[in-house]
Amino acid sequence: MDKAILAFLNHLVVECGLADNTIAAYRNDLSRFADECASMGITSPARVTPTRVVDHLMGLRERALAVASIARKLAAIRTFLRFCAAEGLVPENPAARVEAPRGWRRLPRVLSSAQVEQLLEVPIGEDVLLVRDRAILEVLYATGARVSEVVHLPTEDARLDAGYLRCRGKGGKERIVPLGSRAVARIRDYLARSRPALAGGRALANLFLSRAGRPLTRDAVWRLIKKYCAQAGLPSEVSPHTLRHSFATHLLENGADLRAVQEMLGHASIKTTQVYTHVDRARLKAVHAQFHPRA
Repeated sequence: MDKAILAFLNHLVVECGLADNTIAAYRNDLSRFADECASMGITSPARVTPTRVVDHLMGLRERALAVASIARKLAAIRTFLRFCAAEGLVPENPAARVEAPRGWRRLPRVLSSAQVEQLLEVPIGEDVLLVRDRAILEVLYATGARVSEVVHLPTEDARLDAGYLRCRGKGGKERIVPLGSRAVARIRDYLARSRPALAGGRALANLFLSRAGRPLTRDAVWRLIKKYCAQAGLPSEVSPHTLRHSFATHLLENGADLRAVQEMLGHASIKTTQVYTHVDRARLKAVHAQFHPRA
């Protein structure tokens, strides 16, 4: 089983070009499944049955995993076994007809425009890290980029004169995302006052650097957002992805085209973007009052 999983992961890297985080998620999900199978004497994909897959999912459910997490793990197992079938390791995919669990899709957590303004104004001061953090927060909200895209962003991909970022998303796909004037100003300020001090004279590719002059990590950005949210009195559940959700929601609420938002977010399917089309009750009432003939 382990050998087959390794071959599958190599296939995802070499032929599918999936992102490192996606590969790590597949590795984790399949390792847990393989360990459970091994404890029952199932040591090769050929001995995996639909019942074994269902039992694995039921075990996850008993551990109170979220429906979305269970569905993701099933997708990993199903894709792995489909690969095994294509390679002749199993006669057919035993997970092909196993249904994914269904549940209500939760709306993403978003901040109001006023709350975003509160957050963006927290890092005040001339310290090099405060100047850097102001730029990071502005870029996350101005572009809706994933935190992994921001921390790996090369300096050359911030086209400030043209007013856009070139982001490399999942699967290595590139997209162009406009930068607002405030984000451009914050990045210019960071490049002029902070980055040279953090780089220490070294030629480094990444735009945003740590105190030690190394590329930032996703966890570091997560921690700085938590810190500034606490200082601003905002909910503790706010994360870098909350700014991405807020970016999309605010664009749509102000009349942006759904396809344009899809392009800026880098979503492969419009269905993924449609989750942001929720609106609050006040706006629904306003629209109804404005357009319904008997309102």
